[in-house]
Amino acid sequence: MKLNEIKKISKGMGIKAGKLRKADLIRKIQETEGNFMCFQTAGDYCDQENCCWRSDCLK
Repeated sequence: MKLNEIKKISKGMGIKAGKLRKADLIRKIQETEGNFMCFQTAGDYCDQENCCWRSDCLK
C-alpha cells in the first residue's frame, strides 16, 4: 500500500501523520485499532493471518 493511501486511513482515524515514516504510521494505526504494533518487526514469521498489513509487512 502506498503512503498516500495509508495517510488517508490514518486521517480517517484521527491520527496526524505529520512526518512519520510508513512503518511508524502503520504501527500507530495498529495501536489505535487495539492491535499489536508489530509492522515489520516479526522477521520471517507472523501468526497474525488476518492482518490487513500482512502483505506489505512480510515482503
